[in-house]
Amino acid sequence: MKSPSVEIISDVFIKPKLVSEEAKKPIYFSPWDLLLFNIHYIQKGLLFRLPENLDFSIATFLEDLKDSLSVTLTHFHPLAARFATVKRQNPPSLVLFLNHENSPGARFIHSTVDLRVADVIEPTDVPLIVQSFFDHHDVIAHDGHQLSLLSIQVTELIDGIFIGCSINHMVVDGTSYWHFFNSWSEVFRSKTQNGHLTPVSRPPILERWIPAGSDPIISLPFADDCELIDRYRQPFLRERIFHFSSNSLSKLKAKVNSDCNTTKISTLQGLSALVWRCVTRARRSPADQETGCRLAVNNRSRILPPVSESYFGNMVSIVTGKTTAGELLDQSIGRAAWRLHEAVVNHGDKAIKGFVDSWLKKPFVFKLSQFLDPNVVHMGSSPRFDMYGNEFGLGKGVAVMSGYANKFDGKMTLYPGREGGGSMDLEVCLLPENMAAFECDDEFMSVVNGEKPI
Repeated sequence: MKSPSVEIISDVFIKPKLVSEEAKKPIYFSPWDLLLFNIHYIQKGLLFRLPENLDFSIATFLEDLKDSLSVTLTHFHPLAARFATVKRQNPPSLVLFLNHENSPGARFIHSTVDLRVADVIEPTDVPLIVQSFFDHHDVIAHDGHQLSLLSIQVTELIDGIFIGCSINHMVVDGTSYWHFFNSWSEVFRSKTQNGHLTPVSRPPILERWIPAGSDPIISLPFADDCELIDRYRQPFLRERIFHFSSNSLSKLKAKVNSDCNTTKISTLQGLSALVWRCVTRARRSPADQETGCRLAVNNRSRILPPVSESYFGNMVSIVTGKTTAGELLDQSIGRAAWRLHEAVVNHGDKAIKGFVDSWLKKPFVFKLSQFLDPNVVHMGSSPRFDMYGNEFGLGKGVAVMSGYANKFDGKMTLYPGREGGGSMDLEVCLLPENMAAFECDDEFMSVVNGEKPI
């Protein structure tokens, strides 16, 4: 039997409804943006059931999405731009910036697939076809010179709709990604009335953060951007989504804090410690092997003076808790959680600015292959992001899912649980042999199933 495939019905570009003179000016990147030169686009999407309303029209729905997107892009106009690079000669260097000239705008795709909602959410593993619900498959941030920085793909299922959003990671981090998505949903709800531009409740701050006294136009000390490009092809991975109830997570948080006679360890740190231990056990790492757990940390509130959560760009660092596999598994889960807690607490203004200062003296860009440490777990995204608040007139989403981008053995993605209340979903990507052991781990599954943590 032939597997279903996604069929493209239409493919257009959407420009901002209004373009101010300010929006026509180039925007230069910050250090945190430039670091992500080789990283895939952020790809997240929401799966909805078709409305039971018999008056629902997909044609009208698509036009409303396009119109509200055009209005939203007026506020978030960097997403309608393209990248441009200027090569300097003395000394050889590159200046990358956002250029609005000659850009057709953001891409909007309408597609269909002969599948039901149940075909997507009921299998144990996330079906591979979900990757086809997103545009910009396997492209890196640098490709924003030729490709749209934002692409929306709306896929019709037999009984549902999937709205997939791909945004260039040099333009946004997770906070900014969901800021845009939330604003688009807000504009869709309010619509444009009487020809006036619909405002957004939280306008983005588009001016890039640069350390005080630094040149706002940062140049990379390379003669050609080809010297920097590094494309990564992921191995075959199994991908599963595990659900944690708020009650189960509360028990886990109490357990890790009790182990350390404290109340300071967060739920997220406790869950990350659990995953770190259980993945390390599944990998059968030698006792003397160093292992680590990476956490993505939002710097906006940690830097002095603090930066608004409406800052539109990248402002995230990676902090890591480290130990040996033997210590990680022999000590209590609370000790692992405390290592992560200390890594987060010690990441403050001094550490953040120290990193930026050293980067400015010797700029570099990340390579995704650097993240392929077989002894590390990487926790990405955040259950604090408002994902299920984006309804687009379809009611609450059934699930949040992601595309191909930025996945490797040990990559974990955190989502809020659909029922709210502190529940969480965890997307796990592991090599097949590691997943087979991980999904049978008693310590992990006891928390998934809501039992008392071992």
